[in-house]
Amino acid sequence: MKYLKLIRFQNLLMLAFMQVLFRYTYLKSATLTNLTPTGNFLSLSNFQFALLVLSTVCIAAAGYVINNIMDQDNDEIAKPKDRIIGKSVSESMGYNIYVALNLIGVGIGFYLSNVVGKKGLFTIFIFVAALLYVYSTYLKRVVIISNITVAFILSFSIIILGVFDLFPATYEGNTAQMKQAFGVLFDYAVFAFIINFLREVIKDIEDTDGDYASGIQTLPVLLGKERTARIISLLTLVPILLLLYYINTNLLDYNYILYYGLLFIVGPLLYFMIKLWSAKTKHDYKHLSLVLKIVLFFGILSIAVITYSIKNA
Repeated sequence: MKYLKLIRFQNLLMLAFMQVLFRYTYLKSATLTNLTPTGNFLSLSNFQFALLVLSTVCIAAAGYVINNIMDQDNDEIAKPKDRIIGKSVSESMGYNIYVALNLIGVGIGFYLSNVVGKKGLFTIFIFVAALLYVYSTYLKRVVIISNITVAFILSFSIIILGVFDLFPATYEGNTAQMKQAFGVLFDYAVFAFIINFLREVIKDIEDTDGDYASGIQTLPVLLGKERTARIISLLTLVPILLLLYYINTNLLDYNYILYYGLLFIVGPLLYFMIKLWSAKTKHDYKHLSLVLKIVLFFGILSIAVITYSIKNA
């Protein structure tokens, strides 16, 4: 159990679920088949795609491990009960797990890059693994950049599906369809980036005391908890307005999608935005962080709703 907590198993499950959902709903939908000369729309077989998910999960898990190793002092102050490295798992064992996970993730990435005939794609896995290390050792202490880095890594886990499953299968006759498919992935990646960025700042508010004691510069440390919360509340208007514009422009004819978006995404975001103005305690911010996690989950799940509604319209 301690090792599952170390790699934040629940977050990894959500990451894997997100990738599987995109591939086997939207990308595998009947409207996007038979676009290549062989009749095979996607580049990876089911087994190869499973390896891509495993690689992504391993590199993300390695990122959580190195972050726990580098964050021991902060965790001892902010959340001593949840601290793992240095208590239930030794630091040396943590480093061994970190190296092993990265070797598996990058090794699989090397194999998949050769499978799709794009050897240069291998560098993506090295870049992400290195970025997670740099984040834990340096970028985490840089205001805003730390939040942007974490949000980018999550959103890139959506983009990588297009890089490995769409890009290698693109040819002159299906360029338009592939651009459309990749465009949808990009839209969701932007959504995931915004929501996760907001959530990372909320988590910073929650951990303000530990960050201040450890010398980590975050927005709440510089501006104060309440002022940061109000800034984030106003920034929440950005995803709300973008979602309403996106639905009105592309999906207004599909009632199920409209109701789903308003009830499970826009509604909780409005609740989050309003609740931030009265949030005071660590428990309040933890609750709001959970609200954004739920918004992210239902936002990703919407790809299945959209695919079903369009196919059955």
